[in-house]
Amino acid sequence: MIHIIHKIPHATDALLRAYAEQAAATVHEAMGQRGAMTPDIKPIAKGMKFCGRALTVRCHAGDNLMLIKAISMAKPGDVIVADMGRILNAGPFGEVLATECVARGMAGLVVSGAVRDGQAIAELGFPVFAAGLSVCGTSKATLGTINNPITCGQEIVRPGDIILGDDDGVVVVPLEEAEKILEAARKRTAKEAAVMEQLRAGASLFDLYGYQKTMDALGCIEESI
Repeated sequence: MIHIIHKIPHATDALLRAYAEQAAATVHEAMGQRGAMTPDIKPIAKGMKFCGRALTVRCHAGDNLMLIKAISMAKPGDVIVADMGRILNAGPFGEVLATECVARGMAGLVVSGAVRDGQAIAELGFPVFAAGLSVCGTSKATLGTINNPITCGQEIVRPGDIILGDDDGVVVVPLEEAEKILEAARKRTAKEAAVMEQLRAGASLFDLYGYQKTMDALGCIEESI
């Protein structure tokens, strides 16, 4: 078994910049409502946002040895996505590691379990998305994997995939579909902007999208006044 893989595919910086302009929910819809992690994976502080390349880590529950190693490998723009076993009674990441992440120019961290030092991480301005906070520490005694496919928030994440996060949650974009999904997201953003302009002018979303036909097809009966 190979525990650590160093060479992985990478999205271009231009592609990442383009995705950074999109909301996570918009990208999720543009993908056909795919790619969204479970809602328990959320920012530890309001307003956190990131977009970057996935560097994947699988750790033994309650052990952060491989997470520490992965951070030492990270490059600017990387987002570490860590499968920590979904336990909430350990905080494998805190202020000390966040300080290293900032120094390395990382884009963010997504963890299937908990982290600690939430306030200090928020003050550093480093985006961390997790399932909770825990005061408890971890061991450093068990091997896992780095840059193998993992599951986080019930989504499969492969090294090099594009990861976006904001207040609404985290979305995983398969790298091989990224160009096509970006085009669809841009079209959706433009369409929604046009619709909102019509709404400001007094239009109804119900009428603009023709939802009466849907209700009629469903057999909706309205009482006459």
